Amino acid sequence: MASAGRPRTFIEHDVLDAAMRVFWKYGYEAASLAQLRAATGLSSASLYGAFGSKEGLFERVVAHYIAGPGQVTDIVGDQSLDPVEAVSRMLHGSIDMQADSSHPAGCLVALSATVGAETAETSAARSIVAARRQADRSRIEACVRRGVRERVLRDDLDPDVMTALVHTFLLGVSTQLRDGADPAPLHASVDVLLGALTQPG
Repeated sequence: MASAGRPRTFIEHDVLDAAMRVFWKYGYEAASLAQLRAATGLSSASLYGAFGSKEGLFERVVAHYIAGPGQVTDIVGDQSLDPVEAVSRMLHGSIDMQADSSHPAGCLVALSATVGAETAETSAARSIVAARRQADRSRIEACVRRGVRERVLRDDLDPDVMTALVHTFLLGVSTQLRDGADPAPLHASVDVLLGALTQPG
């Protein structure tokens, strides 16, 4: 029998997965400690003891998301793929992931901490997801520039413009799917976008 006062043990992966769904559904600021406790089954003391703060938990949750559902965007950095194929797989894969009914719709990185009260805590949370968005943008830019060099993407368009188009599309998918948009037209839009960026045969 456990002695009195012994810290409660838990499986970190399961706790992070449960907290991820709360932040994904409600966003950083709106997610309450009560909701996080209910989802994880942990007390406030256990949560703060393990993660230090709500911000600390959120930071770990974002890393958990990136290693899980959010890794779908990593494929754009795969240099073994044709650049057009890499962008295509990233966008189509992102739509499929964000539309999956087994978890909240949309993208946690795009939706969970874009706005909020101007406090040190919420500013830090915004910085955490902004860093991931910038990482995605940098990988997209590298892929686009490789596509121009390999003459599979148009060389008459500024690579910065093409990068902005692809990244903006990626981020915009999140709000549409959170609003309940049909994924089919979004998939079709990916093909239109790539057709417009691909070097004419």
